[in-house]
Amino acid sequence: MNLKKSFLEYCEKEQFEINQNQIDIIDDLKNFYEDNFKKNFLTKILKKNNKLGFYLVGEVGVGKTMILNFFFNKLKEKKLRLHFNEFMINFHDFIFKNKNKKNGLDEFVNNLNKKTKLIYFDEFQVTNIVDAMILGRLFKKIFEKKISVIFSSNINIMDLYKDGLQRDQFIPFIEILKNYSLEKELLIKDDYRLNNRSDPDRFLSPLDKSTNFILNKFLRKITKNKNQTSKTLDIKGRKVEIKIFFEGVAKFKFDELCNRNLGSEDYIKIVNCCNFIFIENLPKFDTNNSNQQQRFITLVDIIYEKKVPLMVTSEQSLDIIKASENTIDTFKRTISRLYELTSMNYETSFL
Repeated sequence: MNLKKSFLEYCEKEQFEINQNQIDIIDDLKNFYEDNFKKNFLTKILKKNNKLGFYLVGEVGVGKTMILNFFFNKLKEKKLRLHFNEFMINFHDFIFKNKNKKNGLDEFVNNLNKKTKLIYFDEFQVTNIVDAMILGRLFKKIFEKKISVIFSSNINIMDLYKDGLQRDQFIPFIEILKNYSLEKELLIKDDYRLNNRSDPDRFLSPLDKSTNFILNKFLRKITKNKNQTSKTLDIKGRKVEIKIFFEGVAKFKFDELCNRNLGSEDYIKIVNCCNFIFIENLPKFDTNNSNQQQRFITLVDIIYEKKVPLMVTSEQSLDIIKASENTIDTFKRTISRLYELTSMNYETSFL
């Protein structure tokens, strides 16, 4: 695999700026690939300290996802790309269905090993205490099965779940990740998503009659000849209603999505049945609504992962909207993604 040559050709074709730091990461990925997939059995046995994880950390918009997507798409081996929340939901569902078995975790990893030899988690972070407590055991088993894992994150391994509830129970996972993974940092000053962005045509502010008129005009345009209904989702016995639904186009108030006890599993189910989402009345964020902002961060991550375009009305414009104190770092990613998701250049198949 001549990864560097292919990457340079890819950047030229896509008219991406070529940066030496990114090329250095490509070289690191080439070595990672050869260590894990190209060495013969005897060499793997002799090289006992083989790193099965590749953890790429960097600021928002420096090209982490672009590089790892390129690498992932080049691989011919059995592979799996999942949002981390979705992966953990699958894990918890499996454990629940197999709760009478003593070694549910082992069986989950054994099944995983049959399906894939590499897992890719983009924008990896941990916010759930239940996940934090189980990750050490889970990933130890994953690495013991010689399943390779690649991560992108804007959080260093040692800072994962920082200030989280009962963080001492998360430390074993950090130690496993450090022992099994190569941690590489992509250092680039600019956020390429912002530098190359189009105006966020579908992010409207302030909240007034004008923005409401623009939103509803666009809603009428893309729902022409579509039937309006409501849609009720059954999520493990809980009912979540989409009150305004036009055959894949959904319209929500911010409070409907983020001022309720909804989590990543609910958002995944909602987004999976949508191909365009409207969110009205995004508030000004501060310490008083930090929980709602954290839910919004999770929601946008899932919308971005599923590639569903957005239209948003907001109290503040996207260039001045702020984060509450405990979400400052992660909200940088949200802002960057909102620029992309609300740009008219982010097209949909039916527009």
